[in-house]
Amino acid sequence: MSTAEETADGEPSAWDEVTPDAARRLLIAAVEAFAERGYHATTTRDIAGRAGMSPAALYIHYKTKEELLHRISRIGNAKALEILRTASRAEGTPTERLADAVSSFVRWHAGGRTIARVVQYELDSLGPEARAEIVALRRQVNAEMRGIIEDGVATGEFDVLDVHGTTLAVLSLCVDVARWFNVNGPRTPEEVGALYADLVLRMAGAK
Repeated sequence: MSTAEETADGEPSAWDEVTPDAARRLLIAAVEAFAERGYHATTTRDIAGRAGMSPAALYIHYKTKEELLHRISRIGNAKALEILRTASRAEGTPTERLADAVSSFVRWHAGGRTIARVVQYELDSLGPEARAEIVALRRQVNAEMRGIIEDGVATGEFDVLDVHGTTLAVLSLCVDVARWFNVNGPRTPEEVGALYADLVLRMAGAK
């Protein structure tokens, strides 16, 4: 399995929805190339070569390199939103839901670090229209995390003076895991998720 196909907690691959097989192979190759070299330093020839295809074959499925990045970003951000939405709308106290949201979000960024790096750090490589769509998804991600924190403040479980700023800090902590996590390092994605959940609860002043 390539690094771009890694999943957290045995979940289905993010790319299962992409068909046909050739389109999926090209998308996976693009994720690996963008993560390794950056979007602007990657050529369509690089992507096609990684997929074992000709540059001409790439254009059958994707009109431009940006279209590849756009689809990667849409799939990745939709998955991030699904993870937080599931946690935020689950039964349980705000403390339990915040811990679950953070640990799940961190596990995804660690276990799927290759796609997460592209999704989180290549936003400005998109054109205005595509960027606006992804920014809208990110606002929903922010809203899910903020909602949990607001619930905790309302019930008196959290001691947070600046909900907006705290939400940004929490999301930034989770996202940054994709930048430094090493599969050969001392901690598993689950262990990092548990650690970050504890840290965030302390940040929120959870009682």
